[in-house]
Amino acid sequence: MSGFGKAQGVGRHEDIRFLTGRGRYVDDIAPAGALHALFLRSDHAHGEILALDLAAARAMPGVHLVLDAAALEALGVTLGMKGARLRNADGSMGAGPERPVLARRRVRHVGEAVVMIVAETLAAAQDAAEAVGLDIAPLPVALAVATGGPEVHAEAPQNRAYDWQIGDAAAVEAAFETAAHRVSLEVIHNRIIVNAMEPRGCFAEWENGRLHLAVNGQGVWNQRNELARMLGLPRDAVRVTNPDVGGGFGMKAMTYPEYVCVAAAARALGRPVRWSATRGESMLTDNAGRDLVAVAELAFDEGLRVTGYRVNLVSNLGAYNSQYGQPIQSELFSKVLTGVYDIKAAHLRAVGVYTNTTPVDAYRGAGRPEAILTIERAMDEAARQLGVDPFDLRMRNFIRDFPYRSATGELIDVGDFPRVLTRAKAEADVAGFAARKAESAARGKLRGIGLATYIESILGDPDETARLVLDAGGGATLYVGTQSNGQGHETVYARMVAEWTGLPEHDVRIVQGDSDAIAKGGGTGGSRSVTVQGTAMRATVQSMVAGFNAFLAEEWAVEAVRFDGRTFGAEGSNMRLTLAEAAELARERGRDDVLDVSETTRLDGRSFPNGAHVAEVEVDPETGALVMDRYTVVDDFGTLMAPELAIGQVHGGVAQGFGQAVCEAACYDAEGQLLSASFMDYAMPRAADLPMVAFSSEPVPSVMNPFGMKGCGEAGTVGALGAISNAVRDALAPCGVARVDMPFTPSRIWHWLREAGHVPS
Repeated sequence: MSGFGKAQGVGRHEDIRFLTGRGRYVDDIAPAGALHALFLRSDHAHGEILALDLAAARAMPGVHLVLDAAALEALGVTLGMKGARLRNADGSMGAGPERPVLARRRVRHVGEAVVMIVAETLAAAQDAAEAVGLDIAPLPVALAVATGGPEVHAEAPQNRAYDWQIGDAAAVEAAFETAAHRVSLEVIHNRIIVNAMEPRGCFAEWENGRLHLAVNGQGVWNQRNELARMLGLPRDAVRVTNPDVGGGFGMKAMTYPEYVCVAAAARALGRPVRWSATRGESMLTDNAGRDLVAVAELAFDEGLRVTGYRVNLVSNLGAYNSQYGQPIQSELFSKVLTGVYDIKAAHLRAVGVYTNTTPVDAYRGAGRPEAILTIERAMDEAARQLGVDPFDLRMRNFIRDFPYRSATGELIDVGDFPRVLTRAKAEADVAGFAARKAESAARGKLRGIGLATYIESILGDPDETARLVLDAGGGATLYVGTQSNGQGHETVYARMVAEWTGLPEHDVRIVQGDSDAIAKGGGTGGSRSVTVQGTAMRATVQSMVAGFNAFLAEEWAVEAVRFDGRTFGAEGSNMRLTLAEAAELARERGRDDVLDVSETTRLDGRSFPNGAHVAEVEVDPETGALVMDRYTVVDDFGTLMAPELAIGQVHGGVAQGFGQAVCEAACYDAEGQLLSASFMDYAMPRAADLPMVAFSSEPVPSVMNPFGMKGCGEAGTVGALGAISNAVRDALAPCGVARVDMPFTPSRIWHWLREAGHVPS
């Protein structure tokens, strides 16, 4: 079988339906006559529920059901949601306070659902919400990303959710004691709101005694398992589907309270129930991203080699443990703690705290952008303090011998970091930067250049399943365990199957997001999809080909049949059949076993995408306005399966990194009210904010999968935060600005310049 290593250009199949308005999103396909659900939410960040009177709301016209926590529990629903927990450094478990799907006794963040109303129309549900008698007594609010403050949960003294460590603290301390140079830096990672183009939504219905939940998620099996647990159903009594999904970025990977409530309401009423979030609801209730403070310390020897690295960080989990929240700024952060550098002694201490804010969970990169931003800011600061070139300092410290076991135990299979950086330096025309800086200065502007070298690790379930069915019409249907939410999976999967089978690409149909169609899948997240799913697809096609070889050998009465990627043939004969022709013969002979084949595979190890980002910014000191003038990326994604799709992922990742670095921030007032709860107050990046991102590839194929792929879905964001931050630091340094923190808004830059005494002439 050929290895699909041609790196062909690919036109996206799915774009035709998306661009012509024929996409099928969850709100488009809700059953006719479905009832509408609406959630009454807390307008207090922290408070005791003194009274909750639902009688008037239940009596409103068109209302079918009004539920609070007690009524939901009476319907047999388990209220407590799944939340990951870490093992603390002392061996105890991290805190596990209940997160109820509807608040009971106390509310802990603005937007927390207290009551669900189901009515004939959305307007009727809105009217009924006005009739609910809800009295909440305010309690003190905890907002600081630090231990202490007003108590959020009795189960978490000092609001500490976990205290987790990895690495060799003693070895690091010894390195610092003998260091020739020490550098430390605090890095603030601002909270962001994901703002997927399509807000969260779902509908639930009962089909032949089974629950069907359609939800715009990033996979169906976790949703199915949680619904079964919380509704007290066998797993085979629950079907979950994902239709077209308008953006996920990690935020849509998990179960949310609304999905459980809508499913319970549909069961109780025997009618379909639908719910879609407004943009305001999304901003208040979607899991947020980032939100941590990290202190990084580097120890260097006389030759400027890093001998020790430690990070102490505190991360904000929000009001509750979200589905994956505790491991993100701890275990996942540690996967790439030391970046691309050969650092033998490293240590991470990660503390998670609860606050009266929306829960925090995965956002594009989930722990890896945060780890890389931290070490890349520290390395850049070290270069500045030590008076060396930032490119040279990184080059001195790169990992050069592979495979390499990192200080936190990760096995990095391959890489060539010096080659990537050398290419990036050339592509970005670093040699011409001085002239560009002088030209900016002549116009009264400040110009800075920033570098970030990064590595990320492919995460998620190493197992995946694929099922390939040859259709009677000559095409094929591929069932996959991943879920596209904009990446172009339908295109690349169809192209891979066509390459391996000789079937026309447009005759390969992709079925995803249906827990009935395939027994198990890992969903989409952690840059895993094409690498892990592709491996399962390859094994499935190989198994199918082996079955046809044996079938045709028997039919033709020959010793062996071989498939050359286009036709089956027997050596020494003129007998030839395409896969489609062989399938028709098998169908005539009743050999369904070769027409429908499924395989599950497991990857033995992670792959590690890596690269270098170089950003150039120009700042107007009169106004603080920042312009991203140039942006260069050189990545090592191993074998590129579909270059245009990979480049698109990089462009999107850089744009999201730019958003966090320059303009996005979730802002709360002292009472826990979200001040940035609309697009009037929350700044999203626009097309005009970004230059064309120059992309080049310096691949070193991975040895951890049969294709040599390394994944590309999150890499753009992983590298962008550090490159942009370092560019802003470089632009402002000559003016005496010693510290910069994201987001780099005009107001903040203007104030930093004035505080440093820089007043433009």
